[in-house]
Amino acid sequence: MITAENLLSYEKPALPRIADTLRPEEIRQLIAWLDEKDDIRYPAFMLLQYRSEHYPDVYPYWDVFIRKLQSENSYQRSIGLMLMAGNARWDTRGLFELSINLYLSFCGDEKPVTVRQCIQGLEKVIPFKRSLLTDITEKLIPFNIMECKETQRKILQMDILRVLIMINLIEKNDRIDSYIEHALNAGILDKKAKKEVEMLLRQQAPSDKATSVQQNP
Repeated sequence: MITAENLLSYEKPALPRIADTLRPEEIRQLIAWLDEKDDIRYPAFMLLQYRSEHYPDVYPYWDVFIRKLQSENSYQRSIGLMLMAGNARWDTRGLFELSINLYLSFCGDEKPVTVRQCIQGLEKVIPFKRSLLTDITEKLIPFNIMECKETQRKILQMDILRVLIMINLIEKNDRIDSYIEHALNAGILDKKAKKEVEMLLRQQAPSDKATSVQQNP
């Protein structure tokens, strides 16, 4: 059984291996530790994230993720968003569809880091939730980059572009094409960022097999 003491002693490279061996009672304890101070909640969160990549047994705590979105603590909101995104692959009950408006509302969070984590998380959602591509597109295209702090504009623009390009590779959308063209000419992106966008645009669309929803074992 994982204890607080050995959780704090784990080195980051070991976390994926440890996550692979978690038992139900340990997952329950890790969920509880998400409410603790940062030194213990961070490794607890990381273990749950790694676990969610390969197993569906964090998904049953969906109601916990939703509750975290109501927290006044931005880190707790971020945890909720990231665990929702990480468990979209296991969502055969349509809970993400029911929560999509709430999730996307955090594109307007008061904390830039939470906004970024909300948008970045969509890259984990898109392959398993094709029915939500329109909702996501309609939220991101009107996002006003110029309302953000100048230091945040480029990184947020790139976060949005990565998501929209991913969607466009699955389901071609003329509005996304126009958005990308405008972003490349708006003066926000530097040469390095534009090069990354051009590289993303050269990708091949993922196969249906790669984007099909995985079923619980």
